[in-house]
Amino acid sequence: MSEITNTGWDVLDFSHQALRQVVRGVSAEAWHLPTPCAQWDVTQVLQHAAGDQIGFAAFLTGEPGPSEDPFAPSGTLAGDPEAYAEAALSRSAAAWAGVDRDAEQVPVPVPPNAMEPSLGAGACALDAAVHAWDIAVATGQPSPLTGEVARELLEVSRRIVEPLRAWGAYAAVLPAEEGDDDVAALLRYLGRDPRWTPAA
Repeated sequence: MSEITNTGWDVLDFSHQALRQVVRGVSAEAWHLPTPCAQWDVTQVLQHAAGDQIGFAAFLTGEPGPSEDPFAPSGTLAGDPEAYAEAALSRSAAAWAGVDRDAEQVPVPVPPNAMEPSLGAGACALDAAVHAWDIAVATGQPSPLTGEVARELLEVSRRIVEPLRAWGAYAAVLPAEEGDDDVAALLRYLGRDPRWTPAA
């Protein structure tokens, strides 16, 4: 895996790898299964997630953004899904690897459109990680999230999600339930049911 770029932010590298692995684990017949994103199937979630990663890269580098609106994914991929995901992840990783970690702020595609580098990288990681979870549970794969990563991403979420929730990018917080672990706490904060399963 020597071709994979490390960004220098562990949580972002973890989240990129999580998305990469769950995409690799989707069977050919599973790309149109429903997901926790109620209006989107697995292909559309991948298109959205890839578009968001390209969006972060474009803000950082000034290069072109995604060719398709990440919030109106077509549900049709012309090529190999793994290659499609890898192209987006590689662009994102290369962009973050070039960020000055001591910079006061970096441009990002989420409000307020400028953040300290570590928070910006966390926002990018959150996007990749939660959509990796969406694809995993939709296609019968284990959750790619760990308690340690979920705790870090929950701290990021508490700093960035409310403006996005108001815009409709995340559903309302779900109430905690007995037995929730760190992963469940993160998912509920993001408006996702940790026990979600595809409809019968």
